Amino acid sequence: MKLYLVPTPIGNLDDITLRAVKTLQSVDAVLAEDTRTTGILLAHLGLRKPLMAHHAHNEHASAAGVVKLLKEGKTIALCSDAGTPGISDPGFLLVRECLKASVPVECLPGPTAFVPALVNSGLPTDRFVFEGFLPQKKGRLTRLAGLQEERRTMVFYESPHRLLKTLEQFSETFGPGRPASVSRELTKVFEETVRGSLSQIHAHYTQYPASVRGEIVVVVGGA
Repeated sequence: MKLYLVPTPIGNLDDITLRAVKTLQSVDAVLAEDTRTTGILLAHLGLRKPLMAHHAHNEHASAAGVVKLLKEGKTIALCSDAGTPGISDPGFLLVRECLKASVPVECLPGPTAFVPALVNSGLPTDRFVFEGFLPQKKGRLTRLAGLQEERRTMVFYESPHRLLKTLEQFSETFGPGRPASVSRELTKVFEETVRGSLSQIHAHYTQYPASVRGEIVVVVGGA
């Protein structure tokens, strides 16, 4: 009886750890944010395991059923599509319910997109704050206003279609000269990190809009 949180590669399948492979081999079933994506990973590893969907739209409803299976003695792995479960992905609610029910939880170390983006940014890494995805509408500007005086390096996730708008808002909030970096397609063939001031990075992606694709991490220097 145990829930394992198993980080999965953020792009390059070779980044899976040996411990993650052994854990996936040993469990009775795998919870997946997207069963198709996790199915591809399992097939790559030569594994066949029962897959159950556990994502943002059903995690409240599925948590009780998962806890019931765990209490019956099953061992289950939770995988997100990429990276570590619970970091801007489902995981928190299930962990909380497992701990309430005295079900052991173990989180394996592994890939998380913001770590290589932060370290590769050239900005201070001794103190930083992870903001993940900002609210798309309600509360977005309030959240940004609360970060205006933040002295630590700030790390954000963003989607390609909102990147330019977000860079504009960051320039308005932090000033166009604030140092920053944008990393995309981390660990993949077309991995790219663009560094400079917020205005310079915005100008780059305005000039090359076709390059705005893939998973994106924005790192912004503190005040």
